[in-house]
Amino acid sequence: MNGKPIVIGMAGAGRATELHMHALRRFSGIPLRFKGIIARRTEQVEAAKKTYGFEYASLDFNDLLNDPEIDVIDICTPPYVHAEMIEQTLSAGKHVICEKPLSGYFGAEHDQTPIGLNVPKTVMYEQLLQSIERLKSVIEVSDKKFMYAENFVYAPAVLKAAEIIGRKKSKILYAKGEESLKGSSSPVAGEWNKTGGGTFLRTGAHPLSAILWLKEQEAKALGQEITVKSIIADMGQVTVNLSDYEHRHIAAKPNDVEDCGTVLLTFSDQSRALVIATDTLLGGSRNYIELYCNDAAIKCNLTMSDLMSTYFLDEDRLDEVYISEMLPAKTGWNNLFLADEVIRGYVDEMRDFMEAIYYDREPKSGFKLAYDTIKIIYAAYMAAELGRKIEI
Repeated sequence: MNGKPIVIGMAGAGRATELHMHALRRFSGIPLRFKGIIARRTEQVEAAKKTYGFEYASLDFNDLLNDPEIDVIDICTPPYVHAEMIEQTLSAGKHVICEKPLSGYFGAEHDQTPIGLNVPKTVMYEQLLQSIERLKSVIEVSDKKFMYAENFVYAPAVLKAAEIIGRKKSKILYAKGEESLKGSSSPVAGEWNKTGGGTFLRTGAHPLSAILWLKEQEAKALGQEITVKSIIADMGQVTVNLSDYEHRHIAAKPNDVEDCGTVLLTFSDQSRALVIATDTLLGGSRNYIELYCNDAAIKCNLTMSDLMSTYFLDEDRLDEVYISEMLPAKTGWNNLFLADEVIRGYVDEMRDFMEAIYYDREPKSGFKLAYDTIKIIYAAYMAAELGRKIEI
């Protein structure tokens, strides 16, 4: 780009924006300019503009699309507008960063509501495939880059695991991954028409994508093609029968989505992977990938490290002190999230994306991973509802 800064537009002003901006501001290898930010509420977007140093704030996405200086738009909005925003951004001649998930099923005109309980998952799966195939065709004819914001791929532990697998040509025989926590802080997390799914889409997508990506690195090292062959899944609501008192520590409020999901994948090389996601874990969050290989065992722990521990008897003057994600209380013993944006991959993610634009190369996490992840998640929803194995 001839030494010119990459000019960034941001869509959204929530938690994903916070994580992306902290990562971008920590990475200084390429000149960046934060031009415009849009969101739905004036007070939210004005606060974000001030916090992150954007030049202007707006409530209209078209302001980013029509800004000739903006090179890339980072889509950190709710999932139900992702597909439309991706198409509009590429049509405007700009690169795209899209927060997960790529897309989903959010309802049709005559659907009986709530859709998560009334629309068959087979219908959702078929409609999703049509949607993401359309996106695929739009991306294929564009000369701009699509970058999928899956931070697990860029976590230092996962990158090191990929390096080991590539060097040793190890075969991953069995993989296990999980992201669990006490629920979501989002007021719409329990509504399928806003999120496109429950905890497995919201959190299980992370370990799923990481395992898919690691199997891809294995395939490249071995000169093979390895794909997902079949899926068995269980999805359910396990918190709905709790009394108000029993529910007091759990943030999950599922209306028509799952708060517990378990998926077993079989790959074309006969290896297996187990992915777990729940909204029932107290004490912070649990994020890990484990690989059982023919010549190695690898454990990637993305959070809850023991680099630093604290013990507090009260929470006086700790309101602005970040301890860890989704922590119910700061009292007692806790393991802190240190350099969270580094350990969970956000810094390397944004570095890769900025370098992909600046040096005109492909990112590690692109459309194929986004496509495969959401397709497998919806196939898992279908498998759980049908109560049988689904062949891909």
